[in-house]
Amino acid sequence: MSEQIKSKERVSEHGEVFTNEREVNAMLDLVKDESERIESRFLEPACGNGNFVIEILRRKLHTVEEKYKRNKTDFEKYSIIALSSIYGVDILEDNAKECRNRLYDFWNKKYSSICKKEANDDCRKSAKYMINKNILFGDALTMLRNDGKPIVFAQWDLVTGNKIKRRDYRLDQLMRDDTNINKNDGQMTLDMYASKDWEYDTESKAFVPKPIKEYSLVDYWEVYDSYEE
Repeated sequence: MSEQIKSKERVSEHGEVFTNEREVNAMLDLVKDESERIESRFLEPACGNGNFVIEILRRKLHTVEEKYKRNKTDFEKYSIIALSSIYGVDILEDNAKECRNRLYDFWNKKYSSICKKEANDDCRKSAKYMINKNILFGDALTMLRNDGKPIVFAQWDLVTGNKIKRRDYRLDQLMRDDTNINKNDGQMTLDMYASKDWEYDTESKAFVPKPIKEYSLVDYWEVYDSYEE
């Protein structure tokens, strides 16, 4: 776990104080089951250099190891799913870069130790690609990237076998509050099903905006070389 501050100037200019390990674990223990579930998605809107997301990844990989350590192929696949479910935004570019590097290094250390000679560079490249899409340099308050464009996250779903489905969503659309969609006494109306802008998400059991872009199914180890953007 890193120090709580990098400099007094950063604290003064950006209010940057990193959460220490004790507080990170105390907060994650409030949602312990979800923090250990392989597929559960987490977004840290002020991720800093990664203290929260590293601990989430550690918990998820512990679950993967307990379930799949005897099958290296399954460990590889589900470690990628665990990694791909973690998202972060930070307003400082060096923090975002450090967070990406820490996530990759933590994942790769565990991946290499379990899979050993069966570990492969295509999987490593795909892990890096997903991290770069999931940990962004931007402002979670304005929901804009540093270049002024909307923050867009890729959602990665294991659909069948080894196939990954990628769908991109704008953060501002995901965060918008539509009282007519999800506050209807829990009932789904025909208007909701017919909407061009919304779809029902079975995981969250709520209506969410439809993706701004969808991609064809690809094997999880080919993610890094499968999209034209």
